[in-house]
Amino acid sequence: MSYKYLVIVESPAKAKTIEKYLGKNYKVVASVGHIRDLPKSKMGIDIENNFEPHYINIRGKGPVIKDLKKHAKKAQKVYLAADPDREGEAIAWHLAHILELDLEDNNRVVFNEITKEAVKQAFKEPRKINIDLVDAQQARRILDRLVGYSISPLLWKKVKKGLSAGRVQSVALKMIIDREEEIRQFKPEEYWSIPGTFLKNKAKFSANFYGVDGKKVKLSNENDVKQITEKLTGRDYDVVKVTKKERKRNPANPFTTSSLQQEAARKLNFRTRKTMMVAQQLYEGIKLGKGQGTVGLITYMRTDSTRLSDTAKSEAYDFIVETYGQEFFDSKKKPAKRAEGAQDAHEAIRPSSVMRTPESIKEYLDKDQFKLYSLIWSRMVASLMSPAIMDTMRVDLTQNGVIFVANGSKVKFPGFMKVYVEGKDEGKEEKDNILPDLEVGDVVKSVDIEPKQHFTQPPARYSEATLVKTLEEQGVGRPSTYAPTLETIQRRYYVKLNARRFEPTELGEIVNTIMCEYFPQIVDTTFTAEMEKDLDAIAEHQEQWVDVISRFYHPFSKELSTAEEKMEKIQIKDEPAGFDCEVCGSPMVIKLGKYGKFYACSNFPDCRNTKAIVKKIGVTCPTCKKGDVIEKKTKKNRIFYGCDRYPECEFTSWDKPIGRDCPKCNHYLVQKKVRGGMQIICSNCDYQEDVQK
Repeated sequence: MSYKYLVIVESPAKAKTIEKYLGKNYKVVASVGHIRDLPKSKMGIDIENNFEPHYINIRGKGPVIKDLKKHAKKAQKVYLAADPDREGEAIAWHLAHILELDLEDNNRVVFNEITKEAVKQAFKEPRKINIDLVDAQQARRILDRLVGYSISPLLWKKVKKGLSAGRVQSVALKMIIDREEEIRQFKPEEYWSIPGTFLKNKAKFSANFYGVDGKKVKLSNENDVKQITEKLTGRDYDVVKVTKKERKRNPANPFTTSSLQQEAARKLNFRTRKTMMVAQQLYEGIKLGKGQGTVGLITYMRTDSTRLSDTAKSEAYDFIVETYGQEFFDSKKKPAKRAEGAQDAHEAIRPSSVMRTPESIKEYLDKDQFKLYSLIWSRMVASLMSPAIMDTMRVDLTQNGVIFVANGSKVKFPGFMKVYVEGKDEGKEEKDNILPDLEVGDVVKSVDIEPKQHFTQPPARYSEATLVKTLEEQGVGRPSTYAPTLETIQRRYYVKLNARRFEPTELGEIVNTIMCEYFPQIVDTTFTAEMEKDLDAIAEHQEQWVDVISRFYHPFSKELSTAEEKMEKIQIKDEPAGFDCEVCGSPMVIKLGKYGKFYACSNFPDCRNTKAIVKKIGVTCPTCKKGDVIEKKTKKNRIFYGCDRYPECEFTSWDKPIGRDCPKCNHYLVQKKVRGGMQIICSNCDYQEDVQK
């Protein structure tokens, strides 16, 4: 027998790395995720018998199970080393069942990072399978199955096939639609500002109108502005007040799963699913060469915790002091408060070694891995560094009682900002705004005072980052559920991404109306958040899983009965397309399909002619000068522009043509998205026009 101990992990990539760390007495194999689950073809839950789940071996996993049993028979002991969370605990429990292992045996091994030290230490401290964690995972699975497999068939029957409902996805959809309703109901309000440019000696600076005679004044219309500008009779303004302050700015905490998803969306333009996929690669290990082999570069990426181990802090201290100096390390740093409901079983997401800087391993990482690793590394290092110190200055200027205020700031001591600054949802990074030296009694001159009209803007649609942030703040779902939830509502065509923001579809609005009317509990944010707390209570041995599900199911079953009895069949009517089918001459109609609207012949099924709906942008093709430029989509749903005469004309462009030619070289101009708005640039030369905000 070539090995004494069998270790079962979830992923083949991890298996190779861990086997190298443990040596010849150990054989490490992968279960490749779950091996048992509820059946796909039926509910699989015995509601009458305490919601007993009926698990079956997952189709296609037969050969894996056979191999696991064969390897287990040869081993003196089997260790279960699935991921260190509830899902991993459940996988370990299912493996114990399949392999007939003793649940009282200390055979569960967990490690938060795949490094030699962490793995070897974990094998010194094996424990029993934690049944409370298994029960919490099982309760979530059963709840989701009860909701999905009860409501979805109802939607198929009453609306159309292929629809689904789910606990977290229904709340997320309602949030998106509620926001859309706010936007529709929004009535813009007029307001004005009076920005000014002023001069002290040769230094120009900006200030904005504040008020009159010491009081703040709101400018609602042009008449209000006129009353102010009539008081301004010359160019001289007195400096009447100068306030200088020192402000501290603290670094952000190390990443949790949801804060990583949000920041990767803001700074790297990563979709939620992509962030988790790349993080998984970094966690499972990258080949670093030079005798190092495969190394897990970050700690486990599904966590609610912002805690860092003492070992990680000590290593970071050495790195910060050596690289930046003693004054850059924050020795007074207090541990971050644990968020309500956070599962603090393991650490924040951090590099497995701070000494492994992004630049030092760049050659071994692909582009996306390098970007995400740099983000995680920088955020963790910065979190332990000193606060940044800003010098701020406010200057009040007056003329005839009219007050203008100038605000300035500059970095006095960069602290953590030397390494990392947290992104903002609106995409605006803070910049120094340095004012000239000004003292009370100085007189400055106005260069330009130009009133500006504005209108209040409706709330923005949710992006992936802002929706994840809101779900987390409301206590809905868990970090590991956000990526699949956002994917599902897009796959069902309940929402679509428009300029990276979620916009509900007609189908999504129909489903949401049904859910709100017949299943108000399911779409209630507070109720869903309370359910998460109940699941946490199961994990902490404060609740029994059967009791939690029972409390949920009894009112839910009544809602279900009412819906089956009272819900009327909804007919999604076809819209006339306004032209006839070129195949049979029958009128064409606009139908709603799985991937959105399309043209179809009304004579279906006798005539199966269909056409994609094309969106013209009102620009003639710059290549052939005959066709119209239309918006198209790649298989991955990325928008590009092309000529509607394709294949006769092969014009395509990722950027949107605007219908004007470049004044320098006569090639067509395009609209390109840049930080701060849109920019008009030439498709051929370096000509560009100012950013349109």
